[in-house]
Amino acid sequence: MFTHSIRWRLQIWLGILLLGLLVAFGVTSWQLERAQRVQRLDDELARRAVALGVSIRPPDPPSMGNRGPSNGQGGPRPRDPGERERRPPREEDSDRYPFGNDGKSGEFGPGPPPMFRTRNVSDDVKAMFPGLAGEGYYYVVWTGRQSRVQNSDNAPVAVPLPVREARDTQTRFRDRDGMREAFHFTEMGECVLAGRPVGDDLAGMKHYATRLSFIGVGVLVIGLGGGWWLTARSIRPIEQIAGAAKRISEGKLSERIPVDQPDSELGQLATVLNSTFERLEDTFAQQRRFTSDASHELRTPLSVLIAETQTALSRERPVEEYREVLAGNLDTARQMKRLAEALLELARLDAGETRAPGLPVGLAALAGDVLGRLGVLAKARDVTLLLEGETAMLTGSPDRLALIISNLVENAIHHGRHDGTVVVSCRADDDGVELQVRDDGPGISAEDLPHVFERFYRADKSRTGSEGRYGLGLAICRGLVEAEGGNIRVESVAGQGARFIVRWAATPG
Repeated sequence: MFTHSIRWRLQIWLGILLLGLLVAFGVTSWQLERAQRVQRLDDELARRAVALGVSIRPPDPPSMGNRGPSNGQGGPRPRDPGERERRPPREEDSDRYPFGNDGKSGEFGPGPPPMFRTRNVSDDVKAMFPGLAGEGYYYVVWTGRQSRVQNSDNAPVAVPLPVREARDTQTRFRDRDGMREAFHFTEMGECVLAGRPVGDDLAGMKHYATRLSFIGVGVLVIGLGGGWWLTARSIRPIEQIAGAAKRISEGKLSERIPVDQPDSELGQLATVLNSTFERLEDTFAQQRRFTSDASHELRTPLSVLIAETQTALSRERPVEEYREVLAGNLDTARQMKRLAEALLELARLDAGETRAPGLPVGLAALAGDVLGRLGVLAKARDVTLLLEGETAMLTGSPDRLALIISNLVENAIHHGRHDGTVVVSCRADDDGVELQVRDDGPGISAEDLPHVFERFYRADKSRTGSEGRYGLGLAICRGLVEAEGGNIRVESVAGQGARFIVRWAATPG
């Protein structure tokens, strides 16, 4: 399923996260825009409601007895410049206050006193409610004891009187049938209301929500597209790694992973895998070469053994000839035995076979014993064996160390010149123990020098294992030295012989 894909998982998670962010941003933006529009509308309605309240406010009441203001000394008090002029009672005020202040007919005559007479909305305030010609503002005013209603022409029918809480005179707001209304009560109990339809505002909010939706969809599409491109670019190295590994498993060991960004995490992984694949290819190539060379080296003595045996059995022969054939077969069998032992030792080294902890070994004494055993071989080639150096102690396997010295000395005797000299030297210092085996033969060419420790490698390609040498001695030496915790290298100059240097680090204690 696609849900098993890392790319699709990342894409789905990115889509959910991006969609959540866009929805949260859209809802928040819509709420803020709506709150701002409502606030602006409320401010306008409150301003008009305050103007209505001021417009219907009654004048200051005159003093009793229909006298003018007193100055406290029996005479009239001068009128304050800021004091409003009292208006005479109007005929329409009789609807609100049909009686004088004594409940019958007072000194004010028929109708209410001036301070209780109803005032109509002024023309200036009416101009703030242009009706259908403007933005749809309307007003309704409830005045007088009979709740006389004054309203603009465009006011809705039967606007309900707001409910007053105690003696609250603050401006309040309400929503009613698609209308937004602001109202407040005066100290005298009158109520003024200013309202406006909010249909256009709601329509504008719908358009705003539509624009937000289109913008959000666009951002979502762009984000998902960019996320797909980014995830595809990020996953591509993994796909390349998987493809290369699959082709390598099919036998194409030369395949490598292309590395576009070696400094990235996947680039570093691809570099490590390429190095691993390269070593794997070298190992398989070495294994094939090893198998081929081992088969070739074994086939030659077997062919000789079979041919000589068939020849001996083809007719009756004297006893001496049979003895000669058997001696040759015995020599051939011994060569095969040495080859089998060498291959077995290499197999053990490749498998990382471990042995018991090493013992203290005197390297110089061990080298002397090996040279004593190889004296016959050196005498056959008129080679002089010399031992130099001092007592050098190290911890290791005596058998492995003896085999290392033996292989190096045999190699020097075989490749050195006749009547030459092979020198074995041992020395110890603060850094460890060193063994050197050098000869005065023709040396090793610069072309062959990097390959002398490879299995079945021989500088003279025309030579075979008929002489009992198969190109495994130095390979075994390197494996044994590394198994004992040391390292080996070779130095040679053409015409000046070769020198093999083996070094082991110092052992604590």
